[in-house]
Amino acid sequence: MKIGVFDSGLGGLTVVQAMLGIIRDADIFYVADTFNAPYGEKTSKEILDYSLKITNYLIVQYQIEALVVACNTATSASIKQLRKKYPKLVIIGTEPAVKSALELTKTSKIGVLATPATLSGDKYQCLLDNLVKGRDIKLYEQACAGLVEHIENDTLKSEESLRLLEKWLKPMREAKVDSMVLGCTHYPLARKVIEDIMDNGVKCIDSGHAISKHLLTRLKEQGHKNEGKLTLHLFHTGEINQILIQKLFPYVCSEYIGKIEKN
Repeated sequence: MKIGVFDSGLGGLTVVQAMLGIIRDADIFYVADTFNAPYGEKTSKEILDYSLKITNYLIVQYQIEALVVACNTATSASIKQLRKKYPKLVIIGTEPAVKSALELTKTSKIGVLATPATLSGDKYQCLLDNLVKGRDIKLYEQACAGLVEHIENDTLKSEESLRLLEKWLKPMREAKVDSMVLGCTHYPLARKVIEDIMDNGVKCIDSGHAISKHLLTRLKEQGHKNEGKLTLHLFHTGEINQILIQKLFPYVCSEYIGKIEKN
């Protein structure tokens, strides 16, 4: 099985990590679109254009049979159009793990950290309407502009990064938020720093495991046996943090493929 995965940078590799524990007998082709990163502060039209180009590249170059949009922002901006354009392709999107947070919370107070584009997107608002509307739940939403860059640059413990996180998390800590939705695939890479600042036993929840399980279900519907080895091919369109890649996947080499142009 050939599976394409893409994100604006390294964040989607947190989804790939989850996939490694569930998916077998597959080649995973991951594109980090670092040339255009971060997506969270781009327009919906720009993000849709990037998503279409990358998907076309993965289909033409590697004949992928399934696609994981490992980015909340790109999912919100492009998933409908991708499914319409490629109806035969198994396409799995990413959305903030609000449902899981609702199942775990004891205080009925949930934090949501996400990019500005995700929080303002129709897909996220629809998710809230379906899961939260009419329930006695208090959501503390925070758009984390700049956090992706700190993660990509491995500067999470810098004075600037810690000051931003303290500013964003202090109201949630004081409100006794006990479940934190990491609404960007980059944010699990900041889990430890977030938990340390919250300092209240908060449960940080991401979507990687749920995405992987859903993908496996869809693949089995296509006749996938899920037995054998798994190979990861990692590509990037711009500069990338090789040290961070080695921390996540010690035995994987990345390859620069340049800016992806529309065919």
